[in-house]
Amino acid sequence: MVRPETAPRDIGVVIRPVREEEILTIMNINRICLPENYSYSFFYSIFKSNPESFLVADVGGVIAGYVMCRVEWGGSKIDTLRLRKLGHVVSIAVLPEFRRRGIGRALMQEALNVLRNVYGCDEVYLEVRVTNTQAINLYYSLGFKVTRVAKNYYIDGEDAYVMALKF
Repeated sequence: MVRPETAPRDIGVVIRPVREEEILTIMNINRICLPENYSYSFFYSIFKSNPESFLVADVGGVIAGYVMCRVEWGGSKIDTLRLRKLGHVVSIAVLPEFRRRGIGRALMQEALNVLRNVYGCDEVYLEVRVTNTQAINLYYSLGFKVTRVAKNYYIDGEDAYVMALKF
């Protein structure tokens, strides 16, 4: 269950792990909100491998958004030539009618909490479109820093910032 400080108080949102039967709902949110869409098997594989860090925002029984993370071993995005246990924020989305209410921040805060305290990650990273100013500002406010630009990262050719946060 979500810690009180990660829940926007004005709309009664609960941040919790996704349930298997909600994966199709998550896929629908992904398709509504993002140009990058994934297969059911991709969502399911993350659900099975890192269930505590695949979270939903439940507002009165309606899934308003999600954050999907996985845990990896790899090179640090911050400290060159360091092997780290990394949390990777693969995807986050909030339905348009629920935006600007703190849900994205609450999802990210709880994901960071789980990645650090449940999975023992040393660092968290994500990719974000260089034009997605609102998301970039959220990530900056949570302590993320741009570590590099991934050229032509997205299928449409747009670049991505790789942003990382060291615990």
